[in-house]
Amino acid sequence: MRIRSLGVIDDAVVELSPGFTAVTGETGAGKTMVVTSLGLLLGGRADAALVRIGARSAVVEGRITVPESAAAAARAGEAGAELDDGALLISRTVSAEGRSRAHLGGRSVPVGLLAELADDLVAVHGQTDQQGLLKQSRQRQALDRYAGDAVAGPLAKYTEAYKRLRAVATELEEITTRARERAQEADLLRFGLDEIAAVEPRAGEDVELAEEAERLGHAEALASAASVAHAALAGNPEDLEGVDAGTLVAGAQRALEAVRAHDPALAALTDRIAEVGILLRDVAGDLAGYADDLDADPLRLAAVEERRAALTGLTRKYGPDIAAVLAWAEESAARLTDLEGDDERIGELTAERDGLRAELGGLAQTLSQARTEAAERFAAAVTGELASLAMPHARVSFDIRQTEDPDGVEVGGRTVAHGPSGVDEVELLLAPHPGAPPRPIAKGASGGELSRVMLAVEVVFAGTDPVPTYLFDEVDAGVGGKAAVEIGRRLAQLAKSAQVVVVTHLPQVAAFADRQLLVAKTHDGTVTRSGVKVLEGEDRIRELSRMLAGQEDSETARAHAEELLETARADG
Repeated sequence: MRIRSLGVIDDAVVELSPGFTAVTGETGAGKTMVVTSLGLLLGGRADAALVRIGARSAVVEGRITVPESAAAAARAGEAGAELDDGALLISRTVSAEGRSRAHLGGRSVPVGLLAELADDLVAVHGQTDQQGLLKQSRQRQALDRYAGDAVAGPLAKYTEAYKRLRAVATELEEITTRARERAQEADLLRFGLDEIAAVEPRAGEDVELAEEAERLGHAEALASAASVAHAALAGNPEDLEGVDAGTLVAGAQRALEAVRAHDPALAALTDRIAEVGILLRDVAGDLAGYADDLDADPLRLAAVEERRAALTGLTRKYGPDIAAVLAWAEESAARLTDLEGDDERIGELTAERDGLRAELGGLAQTLSQARTEAAERFAAAVTGELASLAMPHARVSFDIRQTEDPDGVEVGGRTVAHGPSGVDEVELLLAPHPGAPPRPIAKGASGGELSRVMLAVEVVFAGTDPVPTYLFDEVDAGVGGKAAVEIGRRLAQLAKSAQVVVVTHLPQVAAFADRQLLVAKTHDGTVTRSGVKVLEGEDRIRELSRMLAGQEDSETARAHAEELLETARADG
């Protein structure tokens, strides 16, 4: 990773090797910024407060090796990202104003995509994750994750049935609690539909009647105008001296016909005049027919206006025109059918609800059985891990119980409360030593014990649901002495099958690392490129001595540091 302008880090490169890498340094030196940087690359929340004072933005760039067959590679490919020599290049920029941008394989991508990939690439654990493990919901999720398909299969079916039951119950409640409102709505729809049916409007009828009313209202003026126009075009047979347009055009045509043979251009003009004559005769005939057919019947006009008034009564209530009124009627008829079928629908929904509750009860029982079987194996595996973490007498178990609820579902002859994840309340219990009663880890585990329980849980997961990289941020908090050595030893064993990165203040843990990185500030309080260095040989002994005694040059501390390294090598 390359980190720029993030917190106390000005510009630094962190090279994480395969195996076990320990990140150490003085308190406040910036070790946690390494964890924060990786969190940003994995879609973590951006905060403007992370940007170094005076900088315009903080930038974290990372290169993560991903097998082409991995799900993360396929998901990245779907987003248009490309692998670079088997690795994904990821960058995250956070501006001083708090805006965030992400790039993956050369493509700009939503930050949420990085979080999706993180689930398959890295498991990050810090002290906040320890607090998360205290929540029963997280404990149930951990158990379900361990159980795998044995729980995932019935849980998926249960979740689907649960969602359907919620939908059915909501609809049923709406119908029954709003019965009066729905009855009133049905009455109003019925009244409107009856009113429309009484008028029997046709589509487009309002437009047709408006045109007819306009024509009937001006019948005399229209007839007079048509007669005048006809006389102008075709003349009046009783007026022998009158000159009309038809006569004039005919005279023009006769004048040209005598000489048209002498010039093709004039012949063409003659033909066009002939066409004008034909058109004039057609129009004149149509005008005569229009005048004859025009109906000036006042009774018809009264009938049209009466019909228009009836249609206007509908358009005032149900739509701007008859087309909208008919559309309202169609929609309302469908809605009325739905409302009138309430009793039948209530019966159908009630039967479906009862069937779903019975189905949920069966699925919940299958789910509980699968969790109980997995809990025994999970608890035994975690207990075995605790033995190698200096807690040889500790015992881990699960309390899986249900709560009576008369409105719940029936499971094993009992009616119990149910939720989206089943009917089980899952709680992780710890008995730290013989004779101690199992107690919830939130009450029965010290800080150091909780750290080891969480590490044991993660190691168990590594054998069933592995990820390529594990990052632990001071997971050894509250631990010391022999327990610290055992944690270092167990992390080294985990690193044989995965990449393990640990931010630690314990020399017993750091000594087991394949590589140790030191984060150190310069005199001006920043971490620069030279502030993150790989420790080897004498430098590593000096850092372990500082971690042991606070004195790099103490002979006693040096001897102890060398002894720790020898112990770690012997275990390796």
